[in-house]
Amino acid sequence: MAARKSAKKKPPARARKKAVLLAGGNPRVAKGDGAPPVRTYIAALSGWKHDLAKNLDALIVRTVPKVRKAVKWNSPFYGIEGHGWFVSFHVFTKYIKVTFFKGAAVKGGPSGGTSKDARWIDIRENDFDEVQMKKWIKQAAAIPGWMA
Repeated sequence: MAARKSAKKKPPARARKKAVLLAGGNPRVAKGDGAPPVRTYIAALSGWKHDLAKNLDALIVRTVPKVRKAVKWNSPFYGIEGHGWFVSFHVFTKYIKVTFFKGAAVKGGPSGGTSKDARWIDIRENDFDEVQMKKWIKQAAAIPGWMA
């Protein structure tokens, strides 16, 4: 009698793969529109970076309920349909960089950056000011964003 194969089927190799962490801990996630690729990106993080990314995502959604999400260039992007992208974040070894694409127009916005329009802040472990971030997100979402 032939041996029976297990009734369990392995998921396709693509589904079994975990996100690869690049140097510095940023996940390599396929680009895509919508919440699923952003969830995949955040799920690939660990420790305080996971917690901060999850909090940032939730804060953006609460502050801008009709926000559009995507992953581009291994980073979550947030924008408004027809209005452009207003913020993104990217993970590095010791911090998460939050970039406001038109941050120079945000009153009291973050001071990082030397470009004409973009400004950013590097957030380290235990250094997240949610109240200030919400103010910046609200302002940035009201400004016509970066069209990519």
